[in-house]
Amino acid sequence: MITSATFDKADFTPKALICVDQSGIIDRVISATDSDYQSVKQAAINQDTLRIVHPGNYLLPGFTDLHIHAPQWPQAGLALDKPLNEWLNTYTFPLEAKFKDLAYAKKVYKSLIKELLANGTTTGLFFGSLDTKANLVLAKICAEYGQRAFIGRVNMDNPKQTPDYYRDSSAAQGLLETEKFIQEMFDLQKQTSAQLTPVITPRFVPSCTPETLKGLGQLAKKYDLPIQSHCSESIWEDGFAQENFQKRDAQVLDSFGLLTDKAVMAHGTLLNDSDLKLFSNRKTALAHCPISNVYFGNQVAPIKKAHEQRVKVGLGTDISGGFSPSIYKNMQQAIMSSQILKDQTNLNSRLTASNAFYLATIGGAEALHVKTGQIKPGYQADLQIVSDSFKEVSSNRSQDIFERLIYHTNKENILQVYVSGKLVHNNLGEKNGK
Repeated sequence: MITSATFDKADFTPKALICVDQSGIIDRVISATDSDYQSVKQAAINQDTLRIVHPGNYLLPGFTDLHIHAPQWPQAGLALDKPLNEWLNTYTFPLEAKFKDLAYAKKVYKSLIKELLANGTTTGLFFGSLDTKANLVLAKICAEYGQRAFIGRVNMDNPKQTPDYYRDSSAAQGLLETEKFIQEMFDLQKQTSAQLTPVITPRFVPSCTPETLKGLGQLAKKYDLPIQSHCSESIWEDGFAQENFQKRDAQVLDSFGLLTDKAVMAHGTLLNDSDLKLFSNRKTALAHCPISNVYFGNQVAPIKKAHEQRVKVGLGTDISGGFSPSIYKNMQQAIMSSQILKDQTNLNSRLTASNAFYLATIGGAEALHVKTGQIKPGYQADLQIVSDSFKEVSSNRSQDIFERLIYHTNKENILQVYVSGKLVHNNLGEKNGK
């Protein structure tokens, strides 16, 4: 069993029983040295409830992905050589507009959610599209497949920055449709008992008029909801805020009540010291999207600095600005990018495997106020069983095994995934996955 203990340390327990209650909460973690280890194990055997993690396989917490553009899944890995504004207008907006076709939406979202679960992502924070019905299709698929999902209807109404075929006709219309989506999500929660949460979602400052930004801040307060958007993702986005509002991007969002302790802002590559202080004061989280940032961020996000300034930070894949749905690949890129930042600035910015694992688990869970991301009593049993492909030829020191899993795990190595104790992905076959 491997679970993050602190930002700098992951705990490795070679032998333990993880006891999960019927509601999917971890009730106890019993070490092999505890006096009742054998009796609890025998009782589980007698009741046919013992699930064995075989040698060479390891139990890890499930991951939280803090930034996914669900309707962009069909273009993952495409046109990443284009500037952000060109990429959006030429490729992304036409694709997202297709989700009025609910059959198409269902096909894409089934593929996406299966892929995320297969990669060990147990909780996802999703940007949807403008279409409320399509967003509800996404929510229903998450409920069906068992993924914990935070979903937002995207708002965008600025005619100067959004195409006429894909934008809210007015701020009032967009806000009305968003409130309708919120109510329908609440209804779906009751109908399915699934872990679904509506999220207030201004696309980003350039896409929204001040009326929309103000109204969304009011809706977030009215319903006490999470908020997601982008902040200081690129030179272009950062410059837009200063040119049009004479404020930093973070200050604009804050002025409309959109930086709260339930807000998650993606990217932040260009956040300066005053922005980080504002994030810290508001308890706003940052979704670090290291693969996407290589293409569109114009700079490496100062993640270690943000953590040291008490900013909550987790990881996001940013499908499809990021080409991979794997949090493992984003952990790897986060470490590599941090080394580049260290080389450029000579500052202490280097992230370790333990740091990246913390972001993928505890960091993401804390950003969304979900009690998950750790294997300990009282936490949701969001788990993944991962195989070590190189156990026969490499060191079996606990730290070496841990680092090897961070750097070498692919989808094929993820044998099973559980959300709240329920098996949601099985790569072992029906018999062995019992």
